[in-house]
Amino acid sequence: MDNMFELGLDKTGANYTPLTPLTFIERTAIAHPKRTAVIHGTVRRTWAETYERCLKMASALRKLGVKKGDTVAALLPNIPEMLELHYAVPMIGAVLNAQNTRLDAKTMTFMLNHGQAKVFFTDKEYSDRAQEAVKGCDAKPLVVDVDDPMFEGGELIGSTTYEALLATGDSDFQWHFPDDEWQAISLNYTSGTTGNPKGVVYHHRGAHLNALSNAIGLGMSSGSVYLWTLPMFHCNGWCYPWAVTAVAGTHVCLRAPQPEPIFDAISEHGVTHFCAAPVVLNMLVNAPEEYRKPFAQHVTAATGGAAPPAATIESMEAMGMKVVHLYGLTETYGPSLICEFQDDWNALDAKEKASKVARQGIISLSMADMLVADPATLEPVAKDGKTIGELLVKGNAVMKGYLNNPEETGKSFSGDWFHTGDLGVWHSDGYVEIKDRTKDIIISGGENISTLEVESVLYDHPAVLEAAVVAAPDDHWGEIPCAFITLKTGHDDITSDDIVAHCRANLAGFKVPKKIVFSDELPKTSTGKLQKHVLRGQVS
Repeated sequence: MDNMFELGLDKTGANYTPLTPLTFIERTAIAHPKRTAVIHGTVRRTWAETYERCLKMASALRKLGVKKGDTVAALLPNIPEMLELHYAVPMIGAVLNAQNTRLDAKTMTFMLNHGQAKVFFTDKEYSDRAQEAVKGCDAKPLVVDVDDPMFEGGELIGSTTYEALLATGDSDFQWHFPDDEWQAISLNYTSGTTGNPKGVVYHHRGAHLNALSNAIGLGMSSGSVYLWTLPMFHCNGWCYPWAVTAVAGTHVCLRAPQPEPIFDAISEHGVTHFCAAPVVLNMLVNAPEEYRKPFAQHVTAATGGAAPPAATIESMEAMGMKVVHLYGLTETYGPSLICEFQDDWNALDAKEKASKVARQGIISLSMADMLVADPATLEPVAKDGKTIGELLVKGNAVMKGYLNNPEETGKSFSGDWFHTGDLGVWHSDGYVEIKDRTKDIIISGGENISTLEVESVLYDHPAVLEAAVVAAPDDHWGEIPCAFITLKTGHDDITSDDIVAHCRANLAGFKVPKKIVFSDELPKTSTGKLQKHVLRGQVS
């Protein structure tokens, strides 16, 4: 018998449209045309003005011949033009490739070629590398300079500037919905440590849903003020170019995340939310007292990329900043898990509460399901907080796949789950706690050692500013933990013996680092992640 709920109740243009984050800016420009959309140095623009600029840039790109399915690349810091391109490019069905600003020219050339970029927006700060990158292109893209007054130096290398191109566009341009919400909206390259990076393709549906999920997860409301400390090129800024716009918030741009300008912005502009890697939070809690400015508003800081040490979370909250721990990858539009705060955690002392918040948590609203399981059999591990398995996820905020790489796409989607490559445990309350990347786990004498667990203990030492633990080869044990440490100013008297003694008091003996290396600065990616492959190379 036919299902009566399927008879005569078909999708039509009236009751079904493709999901896209482009609707956010159109709605916000109508609802709050005079509200401040963007703050950048002395620049202040309303939502009406920002929407008009997006329409004009979309029109200008169309006049250049950019069409549906074409790639538009951008090598830009966190400036208003980068925000505008998140709307202007997909308004004409094109795909935005926001590039990592710290990559070398050779890698940029690969991405421009692989993505077949038609237009390349670049900032004066990166003019040398951008110019070199374009020289190696098979088909050279049109280069457009963004002449940001907030940066002195560099040179203009393009055939036109952003503002000159913008002037050719029409403010009454009519953008169209994507033909299908599965249509590509952006291309992001993984920061792989070996070989060429993989091109991760996002679709309009995932961008729409993850943006709303992030806004809800961080408790953003109409008029929230968001500080751009996280790079907009990183997973499209974890979808916050769209999320902040959805709540008619204000984007406060910051070219580089340094403690003093962060505190200044929080105090001066009433910042309510920001996202940052744990290393940035660590910079804030260890910033000189003179950098810290008073603020009265509630501030929520989302962090991810690596598990933040409980000591860092505790210190952030002592400064009046609530920390929300997120987990995700480039392949999942950034955040796909969130450590949802449970009411009874309020009764815990600061250290216990911080250890709860440091877990990766449960699926975000944009995801459908997760498992901690044997990656081969997909058999879930016990929810005992001890048994290690691989984290697997599925849902609408998982990439379409890797561009022109069906083999890697197939591997990552084996068994109809996305395989994250992260190892973790499942707690009885359903929360996941990542223990390590598959490649980072240390196996010493047959025992698994979580580098994150050892690092968390190291961060508890009052003299430790930064810490990273990697496996060092050992003839007897196979592998042993080696700790790289940067000390806080004024603690030069700390020795390896002091660090080892601290670890022995807080870890099982086999987990205690057998080698301690003091360093002035630890190598990091442009998004603040410690580059453990570099450190492994120093002890191999």
